[in-house]
Amino acid sequence: MGASYEMELSENGMPTAPRRKRPKKHFSTAQILMYTFIAAAICVLLVFVAFYAAGLRYIKLNTEVGGYVKFFGTVDDNGNPYKGDLYYSDGTTAKVDMLNNKVTFSNGDVYEGALSTSLRMEGNGTLKYSTGDVYEGTFAAGVISGEGVFKYANGDVYRGSFANGKKNGKGVYTWFDGSSYSGDFVEDKKDGWGVYTWSDGSSYTGEYQNELKHGTGTYRFANGDIYSGSFVEDARTGQGTYTWANGDEYIGSFEHNEMNGMGTYRFASGRTFEGRFEKGVLVRDTTTEDSTTE
Repeated sequence: MGASYEMELSENGMPTAPRRKRPKKHFSTAQILMYTFIAAAICVLLVFVAFYAAGLRYIKLNTEVGGYVKFFGTVDDNGNPYKGDLYYSDGTTAKVDMLNNKVTFSNGDVYEGALSTSLRMEGNGTLKYSTGDVYEGTFAAGVISGEGVFKYANGDVYRGSFANGKKNGKGVYTWFDGSSYSGDFVEDKKDGWGVYTWSDGSSYTGEYQNELKHGTGTYRFANGDIYSGSFVEDARTGQGTYTWANGDEYIGSFEHNEMNGMGTYRFASGRTFEGRFEKGVLVRDTTTEDSTTE
């Protein structure tokens, strides 16, 4: 296609020499992309400068036990986090207010107390759960650890030792109905030596394993009966002595809470049976056999 020309008229109406029209300039795709990138980079830089001028910072903090905490917000005069958003490596998010030593988690939990340099709960503080539970005591590496008091929304209360967020060590757990357990805990479970007192007046003093009475102990029933001896997985099993409130007594072998095996039954009146018991019943009286033999 031929070149394009423009013709103009002079003041007297006569045409002047034709002037060649300059063709329009077109940008290539690469040039458009380059200019777009430069413009975007300038915008990002301007936003960054504006944030910086406003005191906003982005800081990534490594925790003492692995993982990290990302902070985005304002900092103090020393460049330390002051108020903003927290993003934990486990996916948890929260808002921090260093002026009040307060962290509000996205699930509604609120912590007030000491914080570590990585903005995790550390030292003494109070954690109020969205469920209504409240813990007041010591923290380590962002979890409940040390000595403290945990008050449950239903009225239960635990006072004692914690480790990694669980009851661990010596402690006292009191239920809302008045029952209580004082003794050893391992990972939230009764384990070791302890005393359990029920609201009806009955009690157990002895060994526990994985929440169950296991080992040697003494169980005092609300009606006055007493068993002292061996327990296996919450049941009277092994050698023991059962004393009834009326004065009767059995000394011997038990299985699944019943007299089972060799034993001696003495009535409060003095009468005695000795022999083999099965499921709580005397099936072989060796006392009679001995007298017959004589």
